[in-house]
Amino acid sequence: MLVRKTEILPWTEEWKNAYLKEESKLKRIFKDELIKIYHIGGTSLPSVGYAKPIIDILIVVKDIEKVHLYNEEMLSLGYEPRNEHGITGRRYFTKGKRKRSHHIHIFQLGNENIETHLTFKDYLNNNPEDAKKYGDLKKVLAKQFPDDTHKYQEVKEVFVEELIKKAVIWKEN
Repeated sequence: MLVRKTEILPWTEEWKNAYLKEESKLKRIFKDELIKIYHIGGTSLPSVGYAKPIIDILIVVKDIEKVHLYNEEMLSLGYEPRNEHGITGRRYFTKGKRKRSHHIHIFQLGNENIETHLTFKDYLNNNPEDAKKYGDLKKVLAKQFPDDTHKYQEVKEVFVEELIKKAVIWKEN
């Protein structure tokens, strides 16, 4: 059984650079389907202060059903196609087995998950108190579950759901 460690690090500018490097490669691969590409997740949020050192990338495409046509090119970059991986309408790719480095989340234009991710990011960038609480929680959970990334995610998700609710209300006002 492959066990990945839960590692939380202080935010660094290097994550932005790693995103930009990967973004250019992904733009070349998905150029015919690509609408927009975003850096999301903890590594995109200096306001949170801490994150797992995994670059999360959100890609918006014209037709989700065509994404599998790019699997070979993604494999050549070291990405493993994971299909929907628990989220309907998503195509998911991971890079790195034991030492995960990137997650690619692909949705078709109009999918509600796109707006959720972007609203969450905007909310945390504009609400430093909640951003700090989120960063602090990540540190605590990483210490609590150093050898169980699934448990870390499960407990963190409860807090994230509450933040998403606050973010939606914040955006509407």
